[in-house]
Amino acid sequence: MKHIKLIALFLFTGMIVNAQQLVASSFYDMYSVLHNPATAGSLGYATIGGNFRTQWSGMPGSPQTGLVFGNTRLKNNNIGLGGYLYNDVTGPTTRTGLEMAYAYHIPMKNNGTLSLGLEARFMQFSYDKSKISDDLPNDPVMAGASNKFKGDAGFGIAFTNQDFQIGASVSQLVQSKLNLYEGTGNPTEEAKLYRHYYLHGNYNWEIDNVTKIIPNFLFIYLPNAPMEFQGGARVEHNNLFWYGLTWRARQSWMISAGVRIKERFNIGYSFDIYTSPLSIYDKGSNGHEFILRYDFKK
Repeated sequence: MKHIKLIALFLFTGMIVNAQQLVASSFYDMYSVLHNPATAGSLGYATIGGNFRTQWSGMPGSPQTGLVFGNTRLKNNNIGLGGYLYNDVTGPTTRTGLEMAYAYHIPMKNNGTLSLGLEARFMQFSYDKSKISDDLPNDPVMAGASNKFKGDAGFGIAFTNQDFQIGASVSQLVQSKLNLYEGTGNPTEEAKLYRHYYLHGNYNWEIDNVTKIIPNFLFIYLPNAPMEFQGGARVEHNNLFWYGLTWRARQSWMISAGVRIKERFNIGYSFDIYTSPLSIYDKGSNGHEFILRYDFKK
């Protein structure tokens, strides 16, 4: 059973940066539906976009993630709809998935909105046996199917007004099992979808008529893993261009910049400077992320 434990841990924890099983982004504050279904439609208008992210780019088999996202609000019904499609490749493993979000918005005093959200998730997990068979030739897991399709669910809550947003959510509530091992033995470890708990927020600080600073933060908690934190600020000038600095605890600094064309089309780039752990051994490994987002504003 030693090999079963090894491959389960490799496929479902070691393959994901910071032990996360769900997609992460340096631009987490620009499409919060990535972490909280309750934020779908919270902007009051529809958005659509996509991003591409590479991590530890100087290493072979490094993580690469492509994603398209969108959300909108049905004002007459106080309903928000959103979601995203993604493809994540790390070494011999691939995850392709869909998340669909539904939010109900409750109007509050002073133009505030309390939102409750539900999400449904579907994921196909696969791995290339040819890339690991030489290292684990006798592992019983190798005799099983090389891909699995699983579903899961989550919920969230958020409060939004013109000055700030704060919310909390949990994903992969069911913790669906992948059942990679199909033999008659009794493995000591099981690969499954672990719950992810999120707490996020941002604040719109109007400096003057043309400058705005947006501090933001994101906490992520998984059982049996250290608490993760991302926090920083983005500065926007004249609703035309922006730049930001973010710190990801125990891992990296993220420098970002972007432009907004005609107040609708956003183009952004983030450069991740890793401080640990791999930068100790490979100074050439950094991260890159690009985002495109179109806002359907009147």
